[in-house]
Amino acid sequence: METFIARNKLRFKDLTLLEEALTHSSYLNEHPDAGKDNERLEFLGDSVVAYIATLLLFERFPDMREGEMTRLRAALVRADSLASLASECGIGEMLRMARGEEAGGGRTRVTMLGDAFEAVVGALYVDQGLAAVRKWLLPRLERQLSDVQRRSLDKDARSLLQEIIQERLGITPSYEVVAEEGPEHSKAFTVAVKFGDRVIASGNGRSKQSASQAAAQAAMETINSE
Repeated sequence: METFIARNKLRFKDLTLLEEALTHSSYLNEHPDAGKDNERLEFLGDSVVAYIATLLLFERFPDMREGEMTRLRAALVRADSLASLASECGIGEMLRMARGEEAGGGRTRVTMLGDAFEAVVGALYVDQGLAAVRKWLLPRLERQLSDVQRRSLDKDARSLLQEIIQERLGITPSYEVVAEEGPEHSKAFTVAVKFGDRVIASGNGRSKQSASQAAAQAAMETINSE
């Protein structure tokens, strides 16, 4: 834990909050006396991350219209973006989870990483307040923002993909929800995008719409690399 804290330049007055943030609910099935899982902190962190992202965009782009800020914010806080930040922090290595979850790839699962990142943010907020969260989170969101703008991840990926595939293949991509997980207040969806019967890519998100956008973006990256 000390290495993780030092690596990410974190400070906690109450380390049990960080331990809670790094505890997946499945872990308590095998260790019922291990304390709390991270779902409550993730619920709180989800709102805190969205708030900091909103502040970043509002202050960085004084002339940007609401619709464009909304698209950028959605790209910043979607599941794969937060999972990327979690991977940078090494959160997957630190997560406490059931052996079955780990065997099933839990340490690299996008939704689990994104939720854990939000839980760490929630824990930091409870421990030290908004100013500490902003100081720690803002530089990470700024890097994500640069990547989002460079790769045009805030654009409507489904529309772009449809234009490309209709022009190349004369067909319209289809989308299918292939998985749902998480509690009702924080559902995570996995959507696959198909060209005919062929599954090209999949994406994750907190809504079916955001998951399908992520799937479309992944599909464009796949076909561009072929």
